[in-house]
Amino acid sequence: MENTASKTILLIEDEEYVCQIVQTSLEVFSNWQIATARSGKEGLAASATVKPDAIVLDIMMPNMDGFDVLKELQADQQLANIPVVLLTSRIDLTEPQEISRLGVKGTIAKPFYVLSLVNQISNLLGW
Repeated sequence: MENTASKTILLIEDEEYVCQIVQTSLEVFSNWQIATARSGKEGLAASATVKPDAIVLDIMMPNMDGFDVLKELQADQQLANIPVVLLTSRIDLTEPQEISRLGVKGTIAKPFYVLSLVNQISNLLGW
């Protein structure tokens, strides 16, 4: 289950416990480097400074939600090519046509199975 390729993942998630669970899971079951941001605005700033290999993005966040973050990322030439995986409890966003419309690599539905999180992300990103 361990991934041998070293990658950097930026996790943008406002809920502290979800952020901790995802970060711990990714650190334990892969050798990825995990950077975290607790808001959309913080996530955009971190995207530019961290230059992650991929972003795991929560959709439902206060102030600047995941949709706004996604639009900003896609509009920025420096950030537009970073693959994004959505983390959401919205069932409609797991449909293939929605994933394609949003221009993301895929969606992981909440609640998720912690032990398969690395595999899910790897499969969606083709790692």
